[in-house]
Amino acid sequence: MADNKKKRGGADRALIALSEPYEVAYWSKKFKITPAKLKSAVKKVGRSGEEGRGLFRDSEAQGRRRALIAVSQPYEVRYWSKKFKVTPAKLKAAVATVGHSSKKVGEYLTGKKATKKAKKAVKKKKSAKKKAA
Repeated sequence: MADNKKKRGGADRALIALSEPYEVAYWSKKFKITPAKLKSAVKKVGRSGEEGRGLFRDSEAQGRRRALIAVSQPYEVRYWSKKFKVTPAKLKAAVATVGHSSKKVGEYLTGKKATKKAKKAVKKKKSAKKKAA
């Protein structure tokens, strides 16, 4: 059933309408989870945003989710590209090089403290270029 856009009060605002893509995107971003996880949570606890929030309240788990970059999610790519002031292609390349940790990607992009894995990847790329030339 579609969301009734004429109802704009608090009661309607607190409900998650899975049939509306913009609402799925909003609640996924708000809870920092994938749309698939949001849909399964709604099936478990119902359409109420407050009840859904209770599932994701564990701050430690939220911190872990927040610290990882999911390049499969376009909104995450936009967010992290803007945060690091790089293009989405550079962000994806950095994630492929050093992993999904936002801390490691930030260090890699700024060049402050390169991790061992990043240093090895850079060495491999340089040696591959020398062999190709």
